[in-house]
Amino acid sequence: MMTLLVGTNRPGSNTRKVVAQIETIYAGLKTPVRVIDLAQLPAEIFLASSYGEKPPSFQPFSDAVLQASGLHVVTPEYNGSLPGVLKYFIDMLKFPESFERRPVCFTGVAAGIWGALRPVEQLQAIFGYRNAYLYPERVFLPGIGKLLDANGRLSDPDLLERLKSQVEGFVGFTERLQGVKLRGGNQS
Repeated sequence: MMTLLVGTNRPGSNTRKVVAQIETIYAGLKTPVRVIDLAQLPAEIFLASSYGEKPPSFQPFSDAVLQASGLHVVTPEYNGSLPGVLKYFIDMLKFPESFERRPVCFTGVAAGIWGALRPVEQLQAIFGYRNAYLYPERVFLPGIGKLLDANGRLSDPDLLERLKSQVEGFVGFTERLQGVKLRGGNQS
């Protein structure tokens, strides 16, 4: 099963809107996908005591990463970097098994002209340090406010094709690396 990560906890974020479209692309490939939305993190994970012992309410989030054949991270750019909640989420996950030899893919979402290039590069460094397999085809969505229609959907056929190409490539990359069949509804 693939896991899609909404890299912010901002309610109603553009990142979540993009994730919904990527989720549809996975569904079109008949590839099972689970979404981790950081807006749904339990409040107790933010207590200082969580560094020592994770609250039981965090277990489904941790399990979603540990059980993922591949992890597709969709991150916005906040102040030239990744959202603090995304870094904190990464820090709360089990080390090293959460990302060790796990395929990871990145899509960047930003209001600015670079489409979250900086946070994606920062995440690549973090995940590389954690020995993840980095899928090289990144997609950047600059000026996201102008790319979404009134219903919060991307309407540019070229961008949608780039996302579809990224997802198809990432599924194939994950299948080869993990030795699993994801397309056609089979779960791993």
